[in-house]
Amino acid sequence: MDELICYCFGYTASDIEEDLTKNGKSTIMDRILSEKKAGGCQCATKNPKGR
Repeated sequence: MDELICYCFGYTASDIEEDLTKNGKSTIMDRILSEKKAGGCQCATKNPKGR
């Protein structure tokens, strides 16, 4: 199983690599920040490290 990088939105290291290859840069961070602004972040409960 691929290592989860983002527990809130389920992004893995492979997702980031694929996004980078497909787009020439990773757009995942932009999506995460947008979701966080909309109140969709649940790091404190979903990430075992609480961040």
